[in-house]
Amino acid sequence: MARDPDEGDAFVFDLVDDDAAAGDVPTGPAGSGGTPDAGLAAADPSASGSPGRKRRATAQTAAVLAIVLGTGLAVEGIRDHARIERMRDIPGGVADLSAPLEETWVWDGTVGSGERSTADVVVLGDLLAFRSDDGLVALDPATGREAWTVRLRGNADCGPMVSPAWTDPASAALVCLQGTGNGAEREVVAVGPGGATAAPRVLDAADTRRYGLPHVGPDGTVLRAKRVGPRSVIDLGDAACTAAGECSGSVQAGRDLLLRAEDAATGVARWTVTVPFRAADAVQCARTFSGSWGGSDTRLVLSGQLTPDTFGAQVTAGLVHLNGCGIEASVTSDGVVLGTEIEPGRGGVVMLGTTRYAGVSFEGVARASLYAADGDVVGEVTGYPLSPAATDEVGPVTLLAVDEPARRLRAYEPDGTPRWDIVLQSGGQEFLAQVGDTAVVTSGAGTVRGLDLATGAERWVWDGSAPVSADDGGYFGSVHVVQAFTDGESVLLLTEREAGGGTQGLVALDAASGAVLWDRAGGGPITTFDLADGDTVEQGVVGDLIAVDGNLLEVTPRGVRGLG
Repeated sequence: MARDPDEGDAFVFDLVDDDAAAGDVPTGPAGSGGTPDAGLAAADPSASGSPGRKRRATAQTAAVLAIVLGTGLAVEGIRDHARIERMRDIPGGVADLSAPLEETWVWDGTVGSGERSTADVVVLGDLLAFRSDDGLVALDPATGREAWTVRLRGNADCGPMVSPAWTDPASAALVCLQGTGNGAEREVVAVGPGGATAAPRVLDAADTRRYGLPHVGPDGTVLRAKRVGPRSVIDLGDAACTAAGECSGSVQAGRDLLLRAEDAATGVARWTVTVPFRAADAVQCARTFSGSWGGSDTRLVLSGQLTPDTFGAQVTAGLVHLNGCGIEASVTSDGVVLGTEIEPGRGGVVMLGTTRYAGVSFEGVARASLYAADGDVVGEVTGYPLSPAATDEVGPVTLLAVDEPARRLRAYEPDGTPRWDIVLQSGGQEFLAQVGDTAVVTSGAGTVRGLDLATGAERWVWDGSAPVSADDGGYFGSVHVVQAFTDGESVLLLTEREAGGGTQGLVALDAASGAVLWDRAGGGPITTFDLADGDTVEQGVVGDLIAVDGNLLEVTPRGVRGLG
């Protein structure tokens, strides 16, 4: 790997042995044993044709070329090549944003189950995967060609999948549950970067009775959960709900929740944890609350609409967010329980990067406890914590915290050590990107600022409400930033104008200076997806953007296209 030199310094190369580099890549999730029969196996980076091996080989060849030529042009070229290849391996990184984006390919078809308005996806290795009409489809992000398909029944539920605009969609593995009932017709399909790892595994009905109903889990697991303890421990306290569903009071005692994660391919338990019941407002214990995983056989209906045994979950690649009556906590993919110190309904746990977490409490001023991967509290911050939506991973890891009541924006080290503290320009601050020694933030009013990462001093301002050039008429109007990406030099912003029906646009800014490199009203070229009526076209970006292996893609319920 080439390391970027400072101005005037010698160019330095780290020559990495292929075998050593390959050893850094896991062969499967924890507990898998590294074989398809024992779990979900990842693609072998040492195999011929592997993208990782090709990138290392290309980088070493280019390094030798630069040494032989001995020219500044070659040095600059290898520096750019190293940056581009580095960005391919960073979640959300794009290889090159220097020129306006054009449509490079189109995959026309259904994205999602068809039951939702959002197009949920997952990034498996270097591929984009999603549910389509007949099952799972994985696309090569560079060409749009189908890398593989996995046929599924129409009632299959696959996860973890998320909206590209919501959180990091990358996952080590995907799990699909299909079939209905509690008998032999229920089965699980385990899917890795190369597609299905083995034949579908039939779920044992005895396990359902013993551990609870199955649910798709993170890291190639099936989750099972059930309430434990005698029902006599339930104490409704002063909780009550009217026939109209209006609830008051709180439930004082209830049953704990036992959560088990089993390997999707083998059924072997990876971990089991117990989440304790805590007193909760009656509204969290009502039938209308979004806890539906437990099913009717684990619900206890008392006092009209009160259901003290109900529970549900939201599963992402890094966290299982549990909710329900008296149950509000998050569990990592390794089985670490977080957030039990936060009063139910008064906060929650968020991910900060891939191995760090924060438990946020909204009792008065927002405050957060910072957790390490093992659940230990490593620091405390004041405000709502934010990690960058996009980063080049060059500068020090930075955490921003928004304290709107005090009108402060604070920067912290990963352990909560304060770095700087500045006055907020307005509400709705978001941490868009960290590129080099610049932190890029935005406000709810559409203003984007570049701040010195070390001091918080303002370096530049871009106002999306103002015309970018004299003849563009200020097409952005009043905007807010929907998504952000970086190639390590510039920051790409997907914006949405409040007026004009939510029109989206793209603008690329130099991260160091804030200069506009290029912009596109409406986001760019005409969309070529075939619509239902067959005679309508749409201008520009109409869906969510996602970066996969350095390629930028647009995802909509009607299809996917490459932008480059």
